[in-house]
Amino acid sequence: MPAFSFEALDAQGQTRKGVLEADTAKAARGQLRAQALVPLAVELLGAGQPLASSPSWGQRWFTRPAFSATGLAVWTRQLAGLVASGLPLERALTALADEADDERQHHLLAALRAEVNGGSTFARALQQHPREFSDIYCAVIGAGESSGSLGLVLERLADDLEERQALQAKLMGAALYPAIVTLVAITIVLFLVTYVVPQVASVFVGSKRALPFLTVAMLAISSAVRSYGWLLASALILIAISARLMLAKDEFRQKFDAGWLQLPLVGRLARSYNAARFASTLAMLAGAGVPILKALQAAAETLNNRAMRADALDALVQVREGAPLASALAQKKRFPGLVAMFARLGEQTGQLPVMLQRAATQLSAEVQRRAMQLATILEPLLIVAMGLVVMLIVLAVLLPIIQLNQFVK
Repeated sequence: MPAFSFEALDAQGQTRKGVLEADTAKAARGQLRAQALVPLAVELLGAGQPLASSPSWGQRWFTRPAFSATGLAVWTRQLAGLVASGLPLERALTALADEADDERQHHLLAALRAEVNGGSTFARALQQHPREFSDIYCAVIGAGESSGSLGLVLERLADDLEERQALQAKLMGAALYPAIVTLVAITIVLFLVTYVVPQVASVFVGSKRALPFLTVAMLAISSAVRSYGWLLASALILIAISARLMLAKDEFRQKFDAGWLQLPLVGRLARSYNAARFASTLAMLAGAGVPILKALQAAAETLNNRAMRADALDALVQVREGAPLASALAQKKRFPGLVAMFARLGEQTGQLPVMLQRAATQLSAEVQRRAMQLATILEPLLIVAMGLVVMLIVLAVLLPIIQLNQFVK
């Protein structure tokens, strides 16, 4: 039965909003009048609409989805528990919709429930809301429905979402402190150069004595920053915009990503992170019963690095032509050899999803270890660099004072 979002007035003149199920919009209005409500607006949920009403382009860009990344993982875990306990999918969606605190989540779950009640599969209902549920998410759900093990597939999907969230949180935590130190250092240096140095050095300009070279250089830098700082900021903004436009082109983005992988520290970190995500997605899809070619296609689309994505798609072509997955991946040097090795073991033992998941686990652990090492190296380097810059600025201010003191003596 379709679901409709409504806005109505009660007997006290207060506006009430919600969702109800009815065969038609006319029947929905009749239900509202039977409840002593005056219907103001009744709109169909579902049928390709992500929320109660069709959002404008501004709403699509400036409003967040109903589910955050963490919220989606929690919701998937809750749904998995209800379905695994034997509760029908429609009743599980009803229970979660009733428990939803966010109005948009309530409307979304009501729309899903209505579409499932109308005879649609759960995967097809999820596909009506691409902003909330990715293609991979829908593919895994569809495989679970086809195999009759939706509860188990939802558990695996929740595990995968939680593992990704944990990995991203650790990477963000490792990068947060260096980013804060860098921002604070830039702010302090700009304040010293643009305000402190001119104020102090102006005292010695009228002494008609030659200033030390360091002071002269610092005054020149200060003058340039104060006079042309806006021009430099504009140039940096233009460079950032140009880089963003260039990266939007597939050919340039692929070359850029290939070069990024060649960098000494961050290149290996990016390679391991993308390989872990690829192996984890492929393991989850293959374990859910998705055909290997379709699973490879979906796993390749999850790769942020375009160069590695091109390699994965090329491996897909080789597998389609009859090559084993392990040999196809072994020819792609951008992928760590660990992925091909575990894929070969999985093909030999008939446990490809298990082995790929082990590869993803080891690569994720390596990413965390390398990220912490990189953060450990960057933190003292940034502090030392900031100290050196501040020391030069202080010396530029103190040298004229020392020189004047010696002249007085």
